[in-house]
Amino acid sequence: MIDVPTALALLQYGDSAYPAGGFAFSWGIEGLIADGLLDGRQDLDDFVWEQLSSRWNSMDRPLMARAYRAGDITALAAVDRTIEGATPSRPMREGSRRAGRALLGVSARNGGALSLSYRAVLADDTCGGHLPVAQAVVYRDAGLELPSAELVSGWTMVNGLVSAAVRLGSVGHLEAQRCLETARSGLAELLAEPVAADAEPWSFTPLIDIAVSRVRCRATRLFTT
Repeated sequence: MIDVPTALALLQYGDSAYPAGGFAFSWGIEGLIADGLLDGRQDLDDFVWEQLSSRWNSMDRPLMARAYRAGDITALAAVDRTIEGATPSRPMREGSRRAGRALLGVSARNGGALSLSYRAVLADDTCGGHLPVAQAVVYRDAGLELPSAELVSGWTMVNGLVSAAVRLGSVGHLEAQRCLETARSGLAELLAEPVAADAEPWSFTPLIDIAVSRVRCRATRLFTT
């Protein structure tokens, strides 16, 4: 059972209003909608599940866990370098760094000790600060155990995707709630299976990577990714 302080922390960090800049990223949704490849609730359900199962659970989650278990700043930086090298899409790399650094900045300004230390290191590192590493650092500062950190990491991704779809007009607010319910069940199934500490990260979301890579070619856009 999750105790009350932990539950309240999950509500705070999982809230889409948490000021970490997540509203600036659609992670491919904007491009897919523009290309006519995502329209309505079923497409959104499929997209969210693809991101959960073929990106978050297989790459972001194990790397966040690796960063969470890191014994020092050097080990954290090593995980950051792994993410940089394992993300071939430039917009996805840049988006991950921007989102991660924004989250880290909020925690550092609120006095998180590890966040302050790692943010100082990133001042001279233009390739570090990826979101999974930042989440590990921030959630450790918040006192969350790893299972709770994984839960809020997965949920913030789901919430961000669905919120982007609403802002782009692909689904309405009621449909969005149904999408969240579906995603909640899927996320729970994934979290029920622990990720091995030595799990090798992988991802396979080619359609999303293409949609994100095309974002710079569009005349107008609302999101960074």
